[in-house]
Amino acid sequence: MRRRPGPGTSRALGLALGVLADAVLGDPRRGHPVAAFGAVATRLERRWWADRRGTGVAYVAVLVGGAVGGGLLVERLAARRPLAHTVVTAAATWTVLGGTSLAAEGAVMATSLDRGDVAAARARLPHLCGRDPSALDADGLARAALESVAENTADAVVAPLVWGALAGVPGLLGHRAVNTLDAMVGHRSARYARFGWASARADDVAGVVPARVSALVTTVCAPLAGGRPTAAWRAWRRDAPAHPSPNAGPVEASFAGALGLRLGGRTVYPYGVQDRPLLGDGRVPVVPDLARAVRLSRLVGAVTAVLAVATARGLLRQGA
Repeated sequence: MRRRPGPGTSRALGLALGVLADAVLGDPRRGHPVAAFGAVATRLERRWWADRRGTGVAYVAVLVGGAVGGGLLVERLAARRPLAHTVVTAAATWTVLGGTSLAAEGAVMATSLDRGDVAAARARLPHLCGRDPSALDADGLARAALESVAENTADAVVAPLVWGALAGVPGLLGHRAVNTLDAMVGHRSARYARFGWASARADDVAGVVPARVSALVTTVCAPLAGGRPTAAWRAWRRDAPAHPSPNAGPVEASFAGALGLRLGGRTVYPYGVQDRPLLGDGRVPVVPDLARAVRLSRLVGAVTAVLAVATARGLLRQGA
């Protein structure tokens, strides 16, 4: 009697199909589930907001718990039907991955800057990060976009694949919920310093392993981006600990080393100015470096996808 494919096979195949869907289709154009989640989170914030950490903890627990619980329910219902399990894993992977959209935004920024259209680049920067673009020149915009591409490669590509490989649909949806809440309320602004504390800390915890995986894969991919693995490794291990973010540090530092650049320095946000530590030994980024960073991001995403599929199949092989 022919054995049915086990959960390892269906999870691995679902991840692979989800990556393919993101590469071909990009983000869903209408009715994006992440946008729906964000709308629910916004309404709940309006009702619950208080300048207290405890309220923010409850806010995260309800929203992330709901996402993880929904993922567990879906996996339970599909557990004995390999085709259904593959389909829901693929759908969840496609929903939470942001690699194609990230690369497209980076490419649009690079094109605008290559054309000398600084105004268009300034208008586009908020699609990538929360920095204040008004005082940035072309090279400053390139640096801001490049650092955002590096950080979001970990957040929007590597982390979902890692969590999907390790924990399936609940991991995919749970990580996306945490990352979305961090983007919404995990700021150091007056309004969210306390209420958003739990969202920011949850995102830090969820990103610990993916950030290091991203830095490691970036190091390995450095020669394909015209760089040296030793430079990426050195920047990561030496410079990342000084970064205020425990996860952005390794990712940005490894990108800096792999591209032969020096990132960091004065960073202006709407809520204030941060003097970031310098990452890497190379030169200051200029406009053409943004396109190089987008190519490196794509490479890191592709390699991580292969590793995630292999990991999912290997972890659950006994169930196959």
